Amino acid sequence: MLKLSVCIIAYNEENFLPRLLEDIKKQEYPHEFTEVVLIDGMSEDKTKAIMEAFKAEDNGFYNVQVLDNPARIQAAGWNVAIKNFTGDVLSRIDAHTHIPSDFSRKVMADIEQGENVVGGKRPCLVESDSKWSKMLLSTENALFGSSINSSRRSESKTYIKTMFHASYRREVFDKVGLFNEKLIRTEDNEMHYRIRQAGFKLLYDPEIVSYQYARSSLKRMIKQKFGNGYWIGLTVKVCPGCLSLYHFIPFVFVLAIIATSVIAASGFPWLSLLMWALYWLFAFVSMVIAMINDGFSFAMLLMPFIFLILHVSYGIGTIAGLLDFKRLK
Repeated sequence: MLKLSVCIIAYNEENFLPRLLEDIKKQEYPHEFTEVVLIDGMSEDKTKAIMEAFKAEDNGFYNVQVLDNPARIQAAGWNVAIKNFTGDVLSRIDAHTHIPSDFSRKVMADIEQGENVVGGKRPCLVESDSKWSKMLLSTENALFGSSINSSRRSESKTYIKTMFHASYRREVFDKVGLFNEKLIRTEDNEMHYRIRQAGFKLLYDPEIVSYQYARSSLKRMIKQKFGNGYWIGLTVKVCPGCLSLYHFIPFVFVLAIIATSVIAASGFPWLSLLMWALYWLFAFVSMVIAMINDGFSFAMLLMPFIFLILHVSYGIGTIAGLLDFKRLK
């Protein structure tokens, strides 16, 4: 039986890490063939103490490591994992997430059938139980929000360009090397691009599900979307093949707002009116679908306007990244 290394990097995750470690304990893949690698990004809270306490427990894993990530950034943390894991397969798990008990078992079933890189669905969960937070979650999960990516919605096995919570055979890293530590948020896109260039395929299996916690405040969500867009703008200058067309939809939308506004100010408003009519149509249809799926609340009536704020934030972030010529030198 193949050995699996479940790797988690964390920075100041004392509130979420204990829940994720409970998920790890409940994994159905045999613990005697599972290693747990915990990497701390020099946290200022109890994160490392929680890791050390987990290591001191006897949960039947063949090995538990607690390591440091002095650079703190994600890519550097995953490189620490790659250099130190001892299994045949590395399973990459973010700290701000939840994984069901069958996650590792289903991953390894695909690996044992000959796949080299495997991942699955990534729906979002809410951090708190308020109606406002639930509305933000519905916005994040909506097709008009962030779920255009096939790794969030497809219902059939297929090969895709990138994925969340991927698991890799050791020989993949032996061939393509480490993560690019210059990239803060797009390191997985760039790594998966190099993996595809090396001849490996990334299998998306909808039976494999893991959850990411969505931001529970609009301010934090706006900051996240701006940052995501910013790193898309930076990454396109060094690895355009790492990205997909859907990454640039908010950028194109912001440019369209500017262009149609200028044209309207010149006495030709019809193009602007058509664009906004289509936008609000899609936004309100997405709101209605969310209400059907998630239940009605008055907070849900704000969804179309939240869509607009998030799309513009992401698009402006992309512009800022494109105009930043110093960050990745």
